[in-house]
Amino acid sequence: MFAVVRTGGKQYRVAAGDKIAVEKLAGEAGETITLGDVLLAGNEGEVADASKITVSAEIIAQAKSEKVVVFKKRRRHNYRRKNGHRQQMTLLRIVSVA
Repeated sequence: MFAVVRTGGKQYRVAAGDKIAVEKLAGEAGETITLGDVLLAGNEGEVADASKITVSAEIIAQAKSEKVVVFKKRRRHNYRRKNGHRQQMTLLRIVSVA
């Protein structure tokens, strides 16, 4: 069985046993959380009622994603700015989709 869940402004297609990286969620490693916003659910080509589906996940770790470099330059004005950013994220293992 699979489900499409929304968290952190993004949508993820998940099934039991999957590992995903999402925007940072509150909790420590080892805790179990429930992803509540289920948009779609299905099983082998059939669509199920998403309002009755619950998706539970275990937090693997709190981490940072890859660095994004922001570089601004204006030609012929001696203007250069370099900045970096690493987004906080949470690694999840989907325990069950029921």
